[in-house]
Amino acid sequence: MSDNKKTASSAETLEIHPGAVSLAAWRRILRQGPKVRLAAGAREAVVACHDAVKQLIGTGRPIYAVNTGFGKLASVRIEDADLTQLQRNLILSHAAGTGELLSDDLVRLIMIMKANALAQGHSGVSWALVETLLALVNADVYPCIPAKGSVGASGDLAPLSHMAAALMGEGTVRHNGRVMPAQEGLALAGLKPMAFGPKEGVALINGTQVSTALALHGLFLVEDVLRAALVTGALSVEACRGNDVPFDVRIQAVRRHKGQQDVAAIFRTLLADSPIRETHRATLKVQDPYCLRCQPQVMGACLDNLRHAGSVLETEANAVSDNPLVFPEDHDVLSGGNFHAEPVAFAADIIALVVCEIGSMSERRQAMLVDSSLSGLPAFLIKNSGLNSGFMIAQVTAAALTSENKMLAHPASVDSIPTSANQEDHVSMACHGAYRLGQMADNAATIIALEWLAAAQGVDFHQPLTASPPLHEAVTRLRRDVPTLDRDRYFATDIAAAKRLVLEGALADINVTPLLDDAA
Repeated sequence: MSDNKKTASSAETLEIHPGAVSLAAWRRILRQGPKVRLAAGAREAVVACHDAVKQLIGTGRPIYAVNTGFGKLASVRIEDADLTQLQRNLILSHAAGTGELLSDDLVRLIMIMKANALAQGHSGVSWALVETLLALVNADVYPCIPAKGSVGASGDLAPLSHMAAALMGEGTVRHNGRVMPAQEGLALAGLKPMAFGPKEGVALINGTQVSTALALHGLFLVEDVLRAALVTGALSVEACRGNDVPFDVRIQAVRRHKGQQDVAAIFRTLLADSPIRETHRATLKVQDPYCLRCQPQVMGACLDNLRHAGSVLETEANAVSDNPLVFPEDHDVLSGGNFHAEPVAFAADIIALVVCEIGSMSERRQAMLVDSSLSGLPAFLIKNSGLNSGFMIAQVTAAALTSENKMLAHPASVDSIPTSANQEDHVSMACHGAYRLGQMADNAATIIALEWLAAAQGVDFHQPLTASPPLHEAVTRLRRDVPTLDRDRYFATDIAAAKRLVLEGALADINVTPLLDDAA
């Protein structure tokens, strides 16, 4: 699940077609960090739009954020001689972010997403500005962007201002892990500080790219968590000698939901040819608890919603979301509200609900595993219980993380607070709604790691019988790093090892079925 998965393919240049970048490409940009270039023909649209802005300024017409003030100050007219200073002042005053710095991977995603928007020819910037963004990315020079300070309208102003300030030689950047003055970083990339022309500063900071990048990051993390949870969920079915009838294709077909059908198919693959189940088939329960039996319905709903969120975010990542927008063919500039990140806020809230439910159901399976009256396994999954406590407090840890995620799952989009002297009176809260997803996914990864430990321990009690071939592989992979718990030992080390394997994709490698991209 780590976003630091750079491979040999990182060296391959990725060609960006403005407005048509796939979810798979965004994942590659985030996780592999390829060099990027814009497709041939992009320059023409950018130059035409930039020329149109210069012509419109020449008419003397007031154009918001080009020759007027910003927000509540939109009625203040700015003299032509001050237009460059206007853009510079905008960036300096709006670089008011706080909190920890976003990772280089996230900043790279933000910058390429911004270049993708600007290159569509509706933002009025120069071609040199687009080239500068990509030159920094390709030189691995990343502006230092604080994570907090955006309310998700009018765009991610504060964090994007930190990005824009670096292009002017202000603030700091990071290269190979070292923070340095922005001017030094520009020099490393063979660049000089820019003086933004009319419209360029506001085009850089007016947009939803930070919120969208954070939400995409969360989406990909939760996709990985879900893939791992399907494996541990199937392993719990094995450990508890659960019935495989609930995964029958006919049950899913009459419910009709695609996610449910896809999840059940994965379970059928994972559970097929199980020596444990076939040996005990005559004594299987007719109906298992919901945490085993209803996995297609619950995890299928999670998958459907994750796919919906992915579709929304793929659209937003290709959107032009600054303001005002230039339409060169009509010789017009229009002020609107594409910067409002409500679609991203809703998507982030949906992802939060999904990851919360994944962890919640996993925790219930762990509670079942440690309860001998339900699982038929030794109490707390340990021999000589009483002297040994086994998985007693491991399940408590899973419960604690599950409840923390329930708290974090409260919708961010239902909140709003007026800003800019009530000019911007309804905002989306998309940025922190998306930012929390990283923490939630990390909590869920730990919950899944705990289930892996517990379910593998349960399967070990069935020896010499083994789980199905893919699930036996899951147990074998864990046992290379974590031996069976035969007596109490320092448990935190086992949890850390299992979580590391989950984050490295060990379980996703067993469940190789694509979850998002195949549904696009």
